[in-house]
Amino acid sequence: MKKEKCESLEQVRAHIDAIDRDLIELLSARQFYADQAVRFKKTVDDVQSPERVQQVIDKVRQQATEQNLSPELVEKIYREMIQHFIQRELREIRP
Repeated sequence: MKKEKCESLEQVRAHIDAIDRDLIELLSARQFYADQAVRFKKTVDDVQSPERVQQVIDKVRQQATEQNLSPELVEKIYREMIQHFIQRELREIRP
């Protein structure tokens, strides 16, 4: 994504609003695929999969570092998001 210097607060806010729209669209797509994953999981352990969670966390922390973004912030956001998706999946597999 190209980053450009802004000349006004309004311009900054317009860029932030555009990024927020993109983030929501991306989060929606991520949820769409996370919802599909439950079809391939049979047990609570399959859903919770701490090893997979850690793989994702390690990967996004590295990506954050490469982008000069706080890996702690990214980890916190991802852990919350992953927990939300796990809860959605658990509702699907529990009777």
